Amino acid sequence: MTANPELFATARLACPICSGALTSSSRVLGCASGHRFDLARQGYVSLLSGKGTAHRSDTSDMVAARTRVFDDGLYAPIQRAVAAAATGSTGVLVDAGGGTGAYLAASLDADTDDRVGVSVDLSKSCARAAARAHPRGVSVVADLWASIPVQTGGASTVLSVFAPRNVAETTRILAPGGQWVIVTSNTGHLADIVGPMGMLRVGDGKTDRIDADLRADFDIVSADRVRASLDLSADRLADVAGMGPAGFHRSRDELVEAAAGLAAGGSVPTMIDVTVTVARRR
Repeated sequence: MTANPELFATARLACPICSGALTSSSRVLGCASGHRFDLARQGYVSLLSGKGTAHRSDTSDMVAARTRVFDDGLYAPIQRAVAAAATGSTGVLVDAGGGTGAYLAASLDADTDDRVGVSVDLSKSCARAAARAHPRGVSVVADLWASIPVQTGGASTVLSVFAPRNVAETTRILAPGGQWVIVTSNTGHLADIVGPMGMLRVGDGKTDRIDADLRADFDIVSADRVRASLDLSADRLADVAGMGPAGFHRSRDELVEAAAGLAAGGSVPTMIDVTVTVARRR
């Protein structure tokens, strides 16, 4: 399943060079200033500015691990919570740091209208997966820290699920009254496996940072905790660890070995524990 090229014309995308509106002609996006961007055969478009970036992008191994986790429904409680928070508005839905497109797809499935979704991620591996995630979703490669290539006021909803938050750009692309759905980990999230699998621990003060991010231009509508039990096999234990930052500094073989040792007695119980915050743009 690959996005229809014609969808890109309705996604309110902006040129990363001049910020002009992008229109679609066959498999090429272009702006009035003459900048052109080809749609890759895998169904995504790269809107990188060409200035380079110091940020890492998810690898193909990390994307494969994430796909297996979602295919097994392990993060379905989070997907359902995000989808419930993102429904009820019309217009373009932007997933900033969209990964494989799983949260965007769940949100589009929960809507009854024909709204278009845009998955934005720095990783081409993620972009290829996101291009196949939903028939009403388009996939864009871009650096969120530089800019989000969406027209000013062009989005009705922005998702930031375990993703970097560019406050200025999110504020710019959200229409007044639009909503920002933010998912953050609590200290109990996967707490039983973080240490043994060499994963990053959740830092203190996340709530304070969200409040600081939102204070100037947003009102918090809700902040709901989502908790669910998981029983992870050795394979899925390696995937849950490897699909996140641990995948950058531990090889797949190292993760598999650690998972086999931890799951030697059978499946390993742990918990999903996240907060879904919904904020409205003033």
